[in-house]
Amino acid sequence: MLKFDFTTYVNNFINDNDYNSLIAKKEEVLDKFNHSNMIGWTKEISEELKNDLKDTANYIRNNYDCLVVIGIGGSFLGSYAFDKMFRKYFNDSKFEIIYAGTTLSSKYLDELLEYLNDKNFCLNVISKSGSTMETNITYKVLKDLLKRKYPEDLNKRIIVTTDKDKGPLREEVNEKGYKSFEIPDDIGGRYSFITPAHLLPLSINYDLDEIVKGYYKGKRLIDEAYQYAVVRHCLFKQGKYVENYCVYEENMSYFTEWLKQLFGETEGKNGLGIYPTSTVHTRDLHSLGQFIQDGNKIIFETFIKVENSSNYVEYNGRELNEINNLVLDSVMRAHFSGKVPCLEIKLDKLNIINITSLMYFFMLSAAFSGYLFGIEPFDQPGVEIYKKEVRESLK
Repeated sequence: MLKFDFTTYVNNFINDNDYNSLIAKKEEVLDKFNHSNMIGWTKEISEELKNDLKDTANYIRNNYDCLVVIGIGGSFLGSYAFDKMFRKYFNDSKFEIIYAGTTLSSKYLDELLEYLNDKNFCLNVISKSGSTMETNITYKVLKDLLKRKYPEDLNKRIIVTTDKDKGPLREEVNEKGYKSFEIPDDIGGRYSFITPAHLLPLSINYDLDEIVKGYYKGKRLIDEAYQYAVVRHCLFKQGKYVENYCVYEENMSYFTEWLKQLFGETEGKNGLGIYPTSTVHTRDLHSLGQFIQDGNKIIFETFIKVENSSNYVEYNGRELNEINNLVLDSVMRAHFSGKVPCLEIKLDKLNIINITSLMYFFMLSAAFSGYLFGIEPFDQPGVEIYKKEVRESLK
């Protein structure tokens, strides 16, 4: 169950006229959203696709030691963030999945090759365009290793997730006959959690039906998602240009990385947008807490609170999770007193249903926010500028 509090530590900072004006735009925003050609992520996926994903996941589990997922940005952050949240911190027994293609570090890739040399592994390369530089470099290097180790069954060890009809990876699939999945044309990378880009890796260790069920439960949160977008815009109008996502579990740190891409790429256009950043508490209270409490007042915060834990640790007669949440409540009060607005999202527990519902909520809100800024929420033209510079430099 999810609960939202966008008033207790916020209202003093919001102009009522701004709030009411934006609330009045709800039907206009929903109309734009519903007429977008990039909301395929709101549609139900087919039973045929779910069964194909489950069968492929079973094949991977039964035939290999590990899967290497090659992708970057929207092609990996959703599944990686999810996986980090639900693995044990130590001695996890789940099937090994390695996420690669996120760096051009020669040290990392060299050590990955050394590690995989003794592994019976397969690849899942993910790129909608098929032309992402980091993905292509990593894919070529790891495919060369597969060719040397397994020349006779190479085709069984490569799974491609890409555009249905076009791009270099689709051409390779057509030529080599690799197993492949599609990323639909009406879904962009940061909104692609409900596509095979994320669902295939997750199907190996988690209940796909539960993931899908929780995700679509998020549809019920449309009112809360719009309110969240409105409150954020009201704070932006009051000079709060930075949103800090605060979590109190280290294993949720990459969930905030997923949020940073979602909102950063959606809103950051035409000189507009709220800059997303994140902290993991209580660790970062001892490094960034001073700035947030007493520094430049351009920040507001969104706290994600897990109310109950299935892990019991006692300290002086009190449950440690209770102390952790007591700190969270205290920090919100302290930061609010330091003129930092604080929004709160509560999960009764950290489970698959809550997290996937919350992901849908955030995607809705990011899209709504883009329309409130008067920008297209589903493109990312700025990303292409650095890519063009890199291509020119490599000529």
